[in-house]
Amino acid sequence: MEFAYSPKVNELCRRVRDFMDAHIVPRMRQWHEEVHQGIYPVSFMEDLKALARAEGLWNLFLPGLRDDEPGTRLTNLEYAPLAEIMGRVGWAAEVFNCNAPDTGNMELLHMFANDEQYATWLRPLLNGEIRSAFAMTEPDVPSSDATNITTLITRDGSDYVINGRKWFITNAAHPDCKLLIVMGKTDPTAESHQQQSMVLVPRDTPGVDIVRNINIMNHFSPEGHCEIVFRNVRVPVSNLLGEEGSGFALAQARLGPGRIHHCMRSIGAAELALELMIDRAQERKTFGKYLHQHGTVGEWIAKSRIEIDQARLLVLKAAWMIDNVGAKEARKEISMIKALVPGVHTAVCDRAMQVFGAMGISPDTPLADHWTWGRALRYADGPDEVHLQAIARMEVKAAREHLGASAAYLTPPLR
Repeated sequence: MEFAYSPKVNELCRRVRDFMDAHIVPRMRQWHEEVHQGIYPVSFMEDLKALARAEGLWNLFLPGLRDDEPGTRLTNLEYAPLAEIMGRVGWAAEVFNCNAPDTGNMELLHMFANDEQYATWLRPLLNGEIRSAFAMTEPDVPSSDATNITTLITRDGSDYVINGRKWFITNAAHPDCKLLIVMGKTDPTAESHQQQSMVLVPRDTPGVDIVRNINIMNHFSPEGHCEIVFRNVRVPVSNLLGEEGSGFALAQARLGPGRIHHCMRSIGAAELALELMIDRAQERKTFGKYLHQHGTVGEWIAKSRIEIDQARLLVLKAAWMIDNVGAKEARKEISMIKALVPGVHTAVCDRAMQVFGAMGISPDTPLADHWTWGRALRYADGPDEVHLQAIARMEVKAAREHLGASAAYLTPPLR
């Protein structure tokens, strides 16, 4: 069992970290100022993207990347520590064309797009020329179970007609978002996991109505977490992704690696929060002692280090399993990290905010923003409770193979 990153990955980590320090961190204030002034995309984003691509720090997330496609082919395990570094700044991943939900959408298109779909959508996404969104979640049903979705995709001659309502659709407000991958039901009478299909819908198709960009914990995201209504949206049947009835399977294929990315970015945010907490605890005194010398704060620092390192190891194990045995075999580990990491993310950020006092909830630190997104991640890609139930079911099922074996360790009562 090897716990060290390879020389190749260590070198990439160094290069991504150096790029972050030189080009991204110094622009954090400018990013906030421009967004607050309504300037989005920010004025320097395209320059940074061009620089990252020129330095070979581009499309780092796609294990199946072909030789004729732009980027660096990495396994999930190799990419994970790079995602952690990017996670220190909320908007950094876009610079490297490694931002969600585009990464998941590119993975889907890479696996299932036909030649026309590849040329029209995947190639511009790989080049960072456009953005995209994934429209699955709905307000009126518990969408953590995708079989519940109600959006209808009805065949009408050579077209599909789409009617439904989606919400919390990330990226849909981005001015460069040109593609929506919409999940809906093409056959409500089929077996429950074969009713759904995915259809590619250009953002400017008549009938696509962006109702609002929903704030998260009263926090505004310029790329959007949007509510969208589809009213008689008509697209050619050729816009079907994969096959009719394959939507549920496609969604599962998309979520495995994406959860690795989300979790490692969360760990990056938590790691930054811990660094800020430790710095603050060494420079601020109360009652004649530095903060870290107070038992409570010292305990927070220790717990945060333990929790972050535990979480990272579990995520790296899940990444290794996806690479070696596939996402299906790694589904328990994927659910485990999804249930664990957002809680670690928010707990560490919350402790750091407390150590900073009032400053911790102000815009003067990144802690409040990181905490807000960490809290939202407890819903994204399935709420904690769904993953915990899935883990319990898998544990109980596995235990049936040796049911009662543990009874040998019970000590019978004395007579």
